[in-house]
Amino acid sequence: MSFMSPGQVVWFEIGTTTPEAVTDFYGPLLGWTFEVDPDSSVDGRTYTRILAPGAPWPMGAIQQGDTGDEAINLSILSTDVHADVDALTDLGATVVVPATPVGDVTVFARLQDPRGNLFSLFSQSTSQRFEERIAGTEEYLQQAAFTPKPGSMAGFEIGTTDVKATTDFYTQGFGWRFEKAGADGDVPSLAVFGPDAASPSGLLRDHSGGNGSTADYAMPIFLVTDVAATAAAAQEAGARVEQQPRSAPAGPARARIRDPRGNRFGLLSQPTAR
Repeated sequence: MSFMSPGQVVWFEIGTTTPEAVTDFYGPLLGWTFEVDPDSSVDGRTYTRILAPGAPWPMGAIQQGDTGDEAINLSILSTDVHADVDALTDLGATVVVPATPVGDVTVFARLQDPRGNLFSLFSQSTSQRFEERIAGTEEYLQQAAFTPKPGSMAGFEIGTTDVKATTDFYTQGFGWRFEKAGADGDVPSLAVFGPDAASPSGLLRDHSGGNGSTADYAMPIFLVTDVAATAAAAQEAGARVEQQPRSAPAGPARARIRDPRGNRFGLLSQPTAR
């Protein structure tokens, strides 16, 4: 199983009308740097790639839009975006942006799952430029899996008030599987495995018990050295800490944040070795 196998979450996007506000918040908080795609400008709107500290390849992007909506979404690799859009709509997804070619680089689409969470699909291209980018990204992801660095994407989390509807959709749509992962406080959790994956890449949290969350969400999680300190810095910069930092015995510390634009993201730090 490759890190860049179809059905895997391999990217994230932040949609905004004001990219500068996004870079001003996340840059100092997580040490991110940014590079504008020179081919992306349409009517003054840009696509800005996001790089974690020390990373040679981007892990996500800022999509400047004109809808007035602020959003964050996970991106899933597809072998055929057009076919996947048809299959996913049959499973209850809603098309937000139909399958759209981007030059000779890729094809993408943006959808909402049956619980209202945004996600996007993109397909690999046969162009040499894209193949070089994918090869470099996969090499970086393989290295990051063994030596993750602060500021990098460390997985994803889906929160739901209907576990069956959510797991059915992603299992049927992408071949994901879900295994019990215990509970974080009073919130039961399931580990999320991509197609044929030996290790989990995400977490599903069951909020059906009315334990402090009234809406479904899907968000990227970022690795930091100190969750409590980073959450406090985010709050000082205008964010809201939705889930206060907490950790399981000998387990990772986690927090859930809503940035100044209202988008959710997670923080994760690994326990210190003794």
